[in-house]
Amino acid sequence: MKTAFYVAKEFTTTPSARKVSEGKFSGFELREILTPLICEAIRNRQHFTVNLDGTAGYGTSFLEEVFGGLVRDEHFSKNDLKKYLIIISEEDPDLIDEIWEDIEAA
Repeated sequence: MKTAFYVAKEFTTTPSARKVSEGKFSGFELREILTPLICEAIRNRQHFTVNLDGTAGYGTSFLEEVFGGLVRDEHFSKNDLKKYLIIISEEDPDLIDEIWEDIEAA
């Protein structure tokens, strides 16, 4: 079972917009990749880490699409995400708070 995902290594170093129609490497595309991985981790009661370091940066709509979308569109429980999802961003630690705010608001 996969327990971590490194956005820069496994997706792109240049994340773009919210939706596929707005550009390559969208938040929607990343959420489609992460959803089954996070689902499996929760099912197995394992932590799953998403490492955001190593990219050119993230737009707020990109991050909201990925992480808010886990609740809004993929129907993950906020409690499960709090319990099993670990987000790492040593380069920009403020992103972590923004992401948890997106999850709470979804």
